[in-house]
Amino acid sequence: MAKLRSNLATAWVKGAKVTPRKAMLVADQIRGMNVVNALAILENTRRSANPIVHKVLQSAVANAVEKDQSINPDELVITEARVDQGRVLKRLRARAMGRGALVRKKTSHIRLSVG
Repeated sequence: MAKLRSNLATAWVKGAKVTPRKAMLVADQIRGMNVVNALAILENTRRSANPIVHKVLQSAVANAVEKDQSINPDELVITEARVDQGRVLKRLRARAMGRGALVRKKTSHIRLSVG
């Protein structure tokens, strides 16, 4: 049976300007991986949420090292990768005959834990 790891450190960003669906695709891709492999995947794949998730992951690793100086950052594993929907910014776009169409700009809350 696999050994369950505890969350050593957590980092999150709230109100990231990326839709939750796009961020979930990236989070599902790196969940449960080694941090080194996850960073390599985030750097070498083209998704709009990659830079944001990459930054949050680096922050979580830095938080873990700050919390426990004896830990090796290369041995950390992503224990939790969670994406929730944030605020929806509503904007109007001009349409024909003086009408307006509603444009929903979705944001997301991204949370990563390493252990």
